[in-house]
Amino acid sequence: MPNYVSFSAMKKIFPILYLICAVGFIISTQFTPFPFSWLIKIIPVCILIVYACSQFIHSISKPFIAGLACSAVGDFFLEYDSINYFIFGLGSFFIAHLCYLFTLKPIEKKYESAIGLYLIYGALIFWIIADGLGELFIPVLAYILVLLTMAIFTLLSKKSNPWLITGGICFALSDSLLGINKFYQPIPFADLLIMSSYYFAQFALFKGFTSTTVIRNRCSA
Repeated sequence: MPNYVSFSAMKKIFPILYLICAVGFIISTQFTPFPFSWLIKIIPVCILIVYACSQFIHSISKPFIAGLACSAVGDFFLEYDSINYFIFGLGSFFIAHLCYLFTLKPIEKKYESAIGLYLIYGALIFWIIADGLGELFIPVLAYILVLLTMAIFTLLSKKSNPWLITGGICFALSDSLLGINKFYQPIPFADLLIMSSYYFAQFALFKGFTSTTVIRNRCSA
């Protein structure tokens, strides 16, 4: 009984805590740079990691937790020094999406028509920012491809659900805004838009992955 109560309390508190910390950093973007802003930025994703490890350590996919950890590392690089460490942040999120892809297995045919829309969208975004990429042309192209694949897999995965699909869409939106703002032209309130869609994407993917885990455990019980 005490364990059940503890689990139920944690399940109710953690989304609120995540929201508070995410909103806190989003608001703080209007006052950056400031010392240790990177620490505030990584806290929301770290909350997801701690919750996943404490409640789903025996059931949730370890690659998904690794993906969250890589995301936190990427958040650090992009916030600590987005100019000199951008490539490291890009690489961290590249690995994060590979982890998410592994977690989305197995794949089944579903929503095939949406694949074309993702590919057209990705090609359009890359066409817009391509001239400003310089030596980052190949790394950014590779990242866009793995990001789009992750988003598409949220549709094709046997685990597909509305949360996962929403997470894929929001991740693509967040990174598109980041790319346009950095490599094409500044976007008004860019930090607010980028971080809002990013934090929601991570939370949606978390909800999507954990909900499939709970359903699978109930079916096997």
